[in-house]
Amino acid sequence: MSGSTPSPAITGILLTGFMGAGKTTAGALLAHRLGWEFADSDFLVEARAAMTVAEIFEQKGEAAFRELEAAVIREAAVEARLVLALGGGALESEATREWLASLPTIRMVFLDAPFSTLVGRCAGQENAPERPVLRDRDRLADRWKARQPLYQQAHVRVETAERTPEAVVDCIVKELFGRETEPVGAGSPERARGGQK
Repeated sequence: MSGSTPSPAITGILLTGFMGAGKTTAGALLAHRLGWEFADSDFLVEARAAMTVAEIFEQKGEAAFRELEAAVIREAAVEARLVLALGGGALESEATREWLASLPTIRMVFLDAPFSTLVGRCAGQENAPERPVLRDRDRLADRWKARQPLYQQAHVRVETAERTPEAVVDCIVKELFGRETEPVGAGSPERARGGQK
């Protein structure tokens, strides 16, 4: 595909952050901008399990979900020219964190926003009724706080609350590549692995 080719020093980009941070939306746009492929770890888990994330949690429990999540991340993250949106809790696994840190050509970007902004975005999504975690805001806030140190280990932090998805992508490109890129040609975005929301 035509378009700007980023520095060969970076072969993949991981987007991390709490639910509602904009990882899927910004990830798809970023992949399109770079002419790369896009994947979302939640979609990959759902494709492998033939169940939704909510169904996995309900029928098999969080531990089973995390095991599947770790497996798909390990497989996908080593693929070249891939933007991968990580599930909000993926970095809670020490093994996953250590393994990702061992990949020298991968860059992780933390998409950050205030807790109230994140919850407001999630509550307005079509799948909000399927997310039981939204019903217990106190527990959700505790999870958000506990994950902050993990997210902060990313190479780059981008605030998303006051930025459009396109502006978020601009910031990521500038931070990682030190320059602007032009969007790829007029065709459709690169094929997204694991489905699109």
